[in-house]
Amino acid sequence: MTSYSHGTGPTPLLGDTIGANLDRAVAAWPDREALVDVPSGRRWTYARFAADVDELAYALLASGVAKGDRVGIWAVNCPEWVLVQYATARIGAIMVNINPAYRTHEVEYVLKQAGVSLLFASSSHRTSDYRAMVEQVRGRCPRLRETVFIGDPGWEALIARGTPVPFEELSCDDPINIQYTSGTTGFPKGATLSHHNILNNGYFVGELIAYTEQDRICVPVPFYHCFGMVMGNLAATSHGACIVIPAPSFDPKATLDAVQRERCTSLYGVPTMFIAELNLPDFASYDLSSLRTGIMAGSPCPVEVMKRVVAEMHMAEVSICYGMTETSPVSLQTRRDDDLEHRTGTVGRVLPHIEVKVVDPATGVTQPRGTAGELCTRGYSVMLGYWDEPEKTAEAVDAGRWMHTGDLATMREDGYVEIVGRIKDMIIRGGENIYPREIEEFLYAHPGIQDVQIVGVPHEHYGEEVLACVIARDPADPPTLEGLRAFCEGRLAHYKIPSRLQLLDTFPMTVSGKVRKVELRERFAGGQR
Repeated sequence: MTSYSHGTGPTPLLGDTIGANLDRAVAAWPDREALVDVPSGRRWTYARFAADVDELAYALLASGVAKGDRVGIWAVNCPEWVLVQYATARIGAIMVNINPAYRTHEVEYVLKQAGVSLLFASSSHRTSDYRAMVEQVRGRCPRLRETVFIGDPGWEALIARGTPVPFEELSCDDPINIQYTSGTTGFPKGATLSHHNILNNGYFVGELIAYTEQDRICVPVPFYHCFGMVMGNLAATSHGACIVIPAPSFDPKATLDAVQRERCTSLYGVPTMFIAELNLPDFASYDLSSLRTGIMAGSPCPVEVMKRVVAEMHMAEVSICYGMTETSPVSLQTRRDDDLEHRTGTVGRVLPHIEVKVVDPATGVTQPRGTAGELCTRGYSVMLGYWDEPEKTAEAVDAGRWMHTGDLATMREDGYVEIVGRIKDMIIRGGENIYPREIEEFLYAHPGIQDVQIVGVPHEHYGEEVLACVIARDPADPPTLEGLRAFCEGRLAHYKIPSRLQLLDTFPMTVSGKVRKVELRERFAGGQR
């Protein structure tokens, strides 16, 4: 049998736009809670949520935002993030997700590449002063007309502009969202997704864990990822469930407190988040008995962690998901009744209405089951393309509309898939995807660096950490780790900044002259030498 699987099921794809789907939920459950923000205590029923979404949509139209225009959101998790998500969808504007950890170097690129005309931003969070960073880049982003800071009078002033008007009719295939995913060469690429892409993916992920209007989903993962805004928000609203925001960014105590106070039935996270929650000194004091399910994704889950999540967090139906931004994101998912081995040894089987196959990376021929190759996926979930980059789109999505994931996988006889490695050199640090080339390109500007290679090496807590292997411009005065980190601070997202530095005279090379990153990884995996 070949490594090909096609997801079937009795439930057809949704043909709605996101706005039309929200209207269905409001008609069915107007008085049920749609959104709860635990930090501020604010709550929305479906009826009030839809009214606030429409109010913001009218304000955007009055501000000159039209169908197809790009509206950026650079903010931590908050109710306004969710309102912007649904309001832009309502009018056909394209929401551009910007990672709150980005610094000036990265945000300037995204604002310019996407042509963002209006930006919503947090004012500040922890050490991030978004207002100051916007001021630094504003003059270099000619299409950026206006910035609205969440929580400022500017938000209310924007809302006050709106007057009710009929919304333009939209197609479910219209682009609705751009999510930046770092490339192996240079800057991030903007995966462009439609209503059809993300609404259906959120809906079917929710179907596989049996969401209903009775569910309350605790979402401590960031909204700027598909994990938060698709698997969280859209899975919730397409089933009449409630979105619970525990904190602006991940906090293990706040997360468990929200589950307890709001009687959440579902909890999301990458494995490191669940580990942090389980390791709280007062973990046993939280009443988590309302939980039944949740989603773990981002990296493999250790067996012992999964055992504790099921037994001590009451998440007997917890699901593992695999995907990528370019596929909206989920292609594979474990099922409610899967055993421990399938939840820890695999990333599940194909979703309804999606195809997956494992191919020989060199020939493209589908491999026999049990044989490793590149995982490819096809179906409604594959992105429209990378924003304004047709050549890069063609590199990722072939003529048959198969998305090439770059991951090495094997498909078992039962159709479940194991991820066994990465064709590319992506580093996964605490659930964040890091692409070495982007950091290398940035570090080439460091005056003390002649050459640099970035590799991921094992880390007990984060899974992997970033190691910079550097050839110094002046061996008598080489860069230090502290100096390197200071050079990156404020210009690269914190999770991309190297946590280790290794000085070398030369890099190991292949016969054809390519750097052997695999050798660097192996050599320095155990610590500095």
